[in-house]
Amino acid sequence: MYYLAKVLITAVLVVLISEVARRSTFIGAVLASVPVTSVLAMIWLYHDTGDAGRISVLATSIFWLVLPSLVLFMSLPLLLGQGVSFYSALLISIALTAGSYWLMVLVLRHFGVAL
Repeated sequence: MYYLAKVLITAVLVVLISEVARRSTFIGAVLASVPVTSVLAMIWLYHDTGDAGRISVLATSIFWLVLPSLVLFMSLPLLLGQGVSFYSALLISIALTAGSYWLMVLVLRHFGVAL
């Protein structure tokens, strides 16, 4: 029952944000830019484990991985602006983002930062 509650709360928030974005892209963007998923993951993890140290490690890893995730938000509008179809632009942007994650992990590993 607890697992189902976590799934429902998380799903409702995502659907709510998408519905708000249909009416106002600005307000939808503000809501989507708040790290709702990260905050929920931290709440669920803390509730499940009570381990603040694990939350700290998770938050630090999220910090480092936010940087390459920005590639999606830079490449998608550029590709769409060039006339690339939505799904093609989305797939290319996801691929570029995945590559950016991989590169970030390699760079961090080189400097002794383990995620």
